[in-house]
Amino acid sequence: MTPISSLGEFGLISKLTAGFPKFHSSTIKGVGDDSAELNAGGKQILVSTDLLVEGIHFDMMYTPLKHLGYKAVVVNLSDIYAMNAIPEQITVSIALSSKYTVEAVSEIYEGILHACNAYKVDLIGGDTTSSINGLVISVTAIGYAEKEKIVYRSGAKEGDLICVSGNLGAAYLGLQLLEREKRIFLENSDVEPDLEDEDFLIRRHLKPEARKDVIQFFDEMNIVPTAMIDVSDGLSSDLIHICTQSKVGCEIQEAYVPLSEEMYQRAIKFNLDPITCALSGGEDYELLFTIDNEDETKVADHPDIQIIGQVVNISEGKTLMTKGGNKHQLTAQGWKHF
Repeated sequence: MTPISSLGEFGLISKLTAGFPKFHSSTIKGVGDDSAELNAGGKQILVSTDLLVEGIHFDMMYTPLKHLGYKAVVVNLSDIYAMNAIPEQITVSIALSSKYTVEAVSEIYEGILHACNAYKVDLIGGDTTSSINGLVISVTAIGYAEKEKIVYRSGAKEGDLICVSGNLGAAYLGLQLLEREKRIFLENSDVEPDLEDEDFLIRRHLKPEARKDVIQFFDEMNIVPTAMIDVSDGLSSDLIHICTQSKVGCEIQEAYVPLSEEMYQRAIKFNLDPITCALSGGEDYELLFTIDNEDETKVADHPDIQIIGQVVNISEGKTLMTKGGNKHQLTAQGWKHF
């Protein structure tokens, strides 16, 4: 194992970033100077930054370093897609404790490279420093969009339809599985992990995907959502964000909230309510958005978009209609950062 001190900061940066390609003409100057240089080309620039902190956002007992690098990029790209924009560049900054070797950091950057290739984004810079405890990764994503196509959380209006991509709750169940195996291992290190047939749920937590395909679908179908957010903190919390910013209420139907069969069955085995996992779980990185009624036919036949409810007057509150016909107030019970 190679200590990082043997390379130094600039030697480490050169080693880690040597294999990253450049996909976009908007990238004029990337890694290697005091700052990056970009060409906006007459479009609006969108910038989003996220921190991933060891012990808070990830646990090294069950998080592969390549997956961590990949996820660190994806969660930032998802924020850009949630603005109906296309990310083209990222910066990556890391703080490392002495327990991490050059080989370990190289694995993280292999995951970052994989994400850059998958989503066609350019790595253009960042920073490295030491950390007293653990690992911190900060990724900034830079995206572009025409001004009239940018979507905020604040544009939903009464009568709009509420839609969501993919399925919800699986990332939360994946985390519960990993935490269960961690507890068992800490009690008895001779016990082998029991994760057979759980690939889907584990992958949804450790290696999520951002919904670039949905943004491309919007462009092809000439759809501009009225409001949008990515589902990072849970469906309830994120829908409440849209309602609060837009000064509206909402009513969603439990029967229409998309749940995967794998998530549903595992929730039952864990004695958890599947709809509660979807409402409060978080880290799905699906897109939650509202559209004008006139666009209903454009999304109706999409196999991975589900209409789950409607925007209502603020006086009607924010509610979930259960399969039994009862109304419950939505509460923000998802991830809390503090």
